[in-house]
Amino acid sequence: DVYGAQQRVAGYRQGLLDAGRPVDDLLIVPGDFTEEGGRRAMTLLLERCPDLDAVFAGSDVMAAGARQVLRETGRRIPDDVALIGYDDSAIARHMEPPLTSVRQPIEDMGRAMTDLLLGEIADRRPATSRTLEQRQLVLPAELVVRASS
Repeated sequence: DVYGAQQRVAGYRQGLLDAGRPVDDLLIVPGDFTEEGGRRAMTLLLERCPDLDAVFAGSDVMAAGARQVLRETGRRIPDDVALIGYDDSAIARHMEPPLTSVRQPIEDMGRAMTDLLLGEIADRRPATSRTLEQRQLVLPAELVVRASS
């Protein structure tokens, strides 16, 4: 989703800044979470930075498209370029080599969203008397390391 992608890019930027590293916007390419989007993004990244040695794709499906371009251009995964996806979907486990991916706690996310919604429904005050506040809940993700990195 677009919001999730924006959060991942913001986390990437903050991680670089926390490590005292500069943010290079040429290394950030938006995608549309499709395999073809991953192909387009990887092609553009290689044009911008032909010597890159690692790629983090916004989804496992985009990583599959990126992998195709890497192979077509003679790059070996992970020897030449490490590749990491996001979602830890079935595609990650079945790629060759198996894809390192970030796993989200989907069940915990669903429970938290349901709890928040039920809390709003249970609040019997008129909507006009409620204060609107943005709620943010961060749940831990897990890096599932496989052979692509």
